[in-house]
Amino acid sequence: MKDFILQQIKDSVETKERILKDTALVDLIDTIAKDLIAAYRAGKKTLIAGNGGSAADAQHIAAEFVSRFYFDRPALPSIALTVDTSALTAIGNDYGYEYLFSRQLEANAQKGDFYIAISTSGNSKNILHSLETAKRLGVKTIGLTGAKGGKMKEMTDYCICVPSDETPRIQESHILIGHILCAAVEKDLFEKEYRK
Repeated sequence: MKDFILQQIKDSVETKERILKDTALVDLIDTIAKDLIAAYRAGKKTLIAGNGGSAADAQHIAAEFVSRFYFDRPALPSIALTVDTSALTAIGNDYGYEYLFSRQLEANAQKGDFYIAISTSGNSKNILHSLETAKRLGVKTIGLTGAKGGKMKEMTDYCICVPSDETPRIQESHILIGHILCAAVEKDLFEKEYRK
């Protein structure tokens, strides 16, 4: 069992090392961070969605924006579209599962907001449908997915394809990337005032 545990850790580290060595991917994360900062400066918000473990990741990332990351500062508006059980079950029952996130975007998103869509395969139907809705609404889109990118790769303004085909490694890296984006936004918007 110890060898199995060590291999799991090594696999996780190797995936992150591939991200670290991929200058184009690091540049993409840098570009996204700068655009998110500009959106928050303009009074916009993030909306985040995913299924299963990616739903938990959406909630995690939204909580970092709303509460705090490294230090106390004003709350930043961010909505995880995975938490309202009444809305989720009503939409699923009345319209179908593929509309879970698109209906919520119609209700809550405004032009210039950012929608972070998370799907390890890049092919989740409700995510793909929501990306079409986001585009129609003028919402900027970030995809977090795996190595192949799936259909969402061509549907997002930015798509971060984690260099792995293993769901656990992809999800671990999605949280790393989410943390990086939260830290970058917080640092740029508030560090000077709150580090005094």
